[in-house]
Amino acid sequence: MQTNLADFIKGTREGDEAESILRACVHCGFCTATCPTYQLLGDELDGPRGRIYLIKQVLEGAEPTHKTMLHLDRCLTCRNCETTCPSGVRYGRLVDIGRKVVEARVARPLGERIKRNALKEALPRAGLFKAAFKAGQAVRPLLSENLQDKLQPARPSGQWPRREHARKMLVLDGCVQPAMAPNINAATARVLDALGVQLIVAPKAGCCGAVRYHMNDQEGGLDDMRRNIDAWWPYVDKVEAIVMTASGCGVTVKEYGHLLAHDSVYAAKAKRISEMTLDLSEIMPQFEAELAARMNGRIGKRVAYHPPCTLQHGQQIRGKVEGVLRAVGVDVVLCAESHLCCGSAGTYSMLHPEIAHQLRDRKLANLEATGADEIVSANIGCLTHLQSGTDTPVTHWIEFVDRALQL
Repeated sequence: MQTNLADFIKGTREGDEAESILRACVHCGFCTATCPTYQLLGDELDGPRGRIYLIKQVLEGAEPTHKTMLHLDRCLTCRNCETTCPSGVRYGRLVDIGRKVVEARVARPLGERIKRNALKEALPRAGLFKAAFKAGQAVRPLLSENLQDKLQPARPSGQWPRREHARKMLVLDGCVQPAMAPNINAATARVLDALGVQLIVAPKAGCCGAVRYHMNDQEGGLDDMRRNIDAWWPYVDKVEAIVMTASGCGVTVKEYGHLLAHDSVYAAKAKRISEMTLDLSEIMPQFEAELAARMNGRIGKRVAYHPPCTLQHGQQIRGKVEGVLRAVGVDVVLCAESHLCCGSAGTYSMLHPEIAHQLRDRKLANLEATGADEIVSANIGCLTHLQSGTDTPVTHWIEFVDRALQL
């Protein structure tokens, strides 16, 4: 795609990156076939190709409007289009750049500003969010349906193992997961402990930075990333990897090296941290044989697996979770349209509930058509969002493995 960037961004780091991405796009439109919002809304401007045109116009000097902002806001950033694109267009980075420029030039209505500021200030602070989550649960029947969806009872976490092992790995506790699903990391620690690996939490690590960064507070997001790097740095020579149990966090931490490449103080450290970061599904396959021997095919259950967009499209990881579940004797199945987003998408389900609920219900219909006894996924947002629309249990896949090992 031929471009002619305006002076305000031409020659800048972000301008050069955007121009490179824009030039890779050949207008083919393959991306529209797998874009969830385009499928629902049928508007070219609510698909990747249309949004690329909008961003191009703004970067070339056109004045953005509230309509421009709305079309960019309605993007889930699921990055399904990146999986589909034959030209390798890095749409996720382009939309981050475009949203930042539009945010600086278009004033949001007061109500939107209040809601977005509340989300980006409350969610990344684990302590504040935990207190708000407990308070919300106490008055849950009085709240809106959308808030009630997010305030489901948290499963008890059980004990964290205390044994020392020669093999050690770090795990990110994150921001909302400790309050909403504390059992995920505890189950991970128990499973790895049984396999001879000690899981460690760095006390000062917190939100991965995705919440603020993707809500256009990019400097705030980068500060969250720097804080995590500082928290993890004393451990980097003592651990094998930094484990991510939430794929939404994992895709962000793996991009630290790129996002902080301009920071002379943090660039090298950020690159090292990204290189050490692995999704849990990348670690567990090494233990498949041991798991299979322990279980000896004892689990006769059908489970439907929903692969989060941040895993299958953002990190381009597919098939690994299914392999681990099959190793413990599970009949694991993918549903129809397994490539499509469930509608959670970080804060998206709070900001665009109508679209989010349509996508959720479509996803659940496909998952329940498999006849599975349980639904598993790999990201806290997907788990919470899907559970709000079904009575079928929705859990993290490692929780299933943990339960299987305890039988």
